[in-house]
Amino acid sequence: MSGHKRDPEEEEARPRVRVTDKRRVRSDAPGEAAAPAAASETRTGGAQLGAIDKAQKEASEYRDHLQRLAADFDNYRKRVLKEQTRAVEMASEPLMRRLLEVLDEFELALMAAERKPDFERFLHGVELVYAKLLETLRSEGLERIDALGKPFDPSLHEALMQSGDGEGQEEPVVGDVLRQGYTLRGRVIRPAGVKVVRR
Repeated sequence: MSGHKRDPEEEEARPRVRVTDKRRVRSDAPGEAAAPAAASETRTGGAQLGAIDKAQKEASEYRDHLQRLAADFDNYRKRVLKEQTRAVEMASEPLMRRLLEVLDEFELALMAAERKPDFERFLHGVELVYAKLLETLRSEGLERIDALGKPFDPSLHEALMQSGDGEGQEEPVVGDVLRQGYTLRGRVIRPAGVKVVRR
């Protein structure tokens, strides 16, 4: 077939077929080109609406979830606060029980002094109760600040009085303790009230 030559007359007799690429040529008829474009836009618009609905649904679920989490956290915070308050309130219970024993002994000493006044025995009883009270407080970490004769330390001592000219070269020293100071587990809860002497 490729070796066969066509006759020029046959060429003229055969009608010529014109091939047109419709993708590149815009049709004048509005219905032909608009229909596929409209269908495409409808599909795109439908897909966008579906995606928007899905996103709105997910956002609503996330919001509900966050609201539940916020409510749970608020309940947890209230519960922890209540438990901490309860723990603080109950932390002093063992100490109170031990102090009740001291209180009982004070009452016994007072009753004995009323029945049979004897100063020596009463004084001895009070000394015993005082020693028990001191022992109870020490077991809780309370310690007395040893101040007398020590160099004045503003973190441990509070100067209530002062003697000397104040211009000497010597460091100030605690000359007298006017009010006992205490530490609780190493932390000062009341500085010792002292008289400061400059020699």
